[in-house]
Amino acid sequence: MKASSEQHNPTEGAPAQPGASPFFVKFLATGFYSGYSPVAPGTTGTLAGLAVYLLPSFEQLTVIAPAIILGFLFGIYAGTRLENTFGHDPAVVVIDEMVGMWISLFLLPKTFLVVLGAFVLFRILDTIKPQPAKLFQKKGGGLSIMMDDVVVAVYTNIVIRLVVFLFTIL
Repeated sequence: MKASSEQHNPTEGAPAQPGASPFFVKFLATGFYSGYSPVAPGTTGTLAGLAVYLLPSFEQLTVIAPAIILGFLFGIYAGTRLENTFGHDPAVVVIDEMVGMWISLFLLPKTFLVVLGAFVLFRILDTIKPQPAKLFQKKGGGLSIMMDDVVVAVYTNIVIRLVVFLFTIL
């Protein structure tokens, strides 16, 4: 029998979980650990996604589309795993903000004003959570973690696309 001062490890004797290593899952799901920021982890996660977007050629369809799809699918998996550890929609999980930033900028011109506008609008909408994003926010699991930011990102992309269009015809 264990001494009362020892802590019980719930995974002790349990079979190993299949899938990616815990380090890999945390590293990507937390946006290269940007989600551990003590101040505004969602914003720092969005900045991590923006930093990836600013890599040369990331905006190309053949790069950004697979990144969005793989990031979304991995986010569902990692979000579910980390929600089991940290609780409902943990703040440290910011892969949803990263993918959201990529969707916000999907097939838009890679210019300073477009990137800045998309970043600001995405953060505002992610805070407000217009419907149906708010519905997803209330649900649990990795799919919901990802979907509220996907909805906000689609709204952001549409608005920025309209602004770019209006400025090109004026």
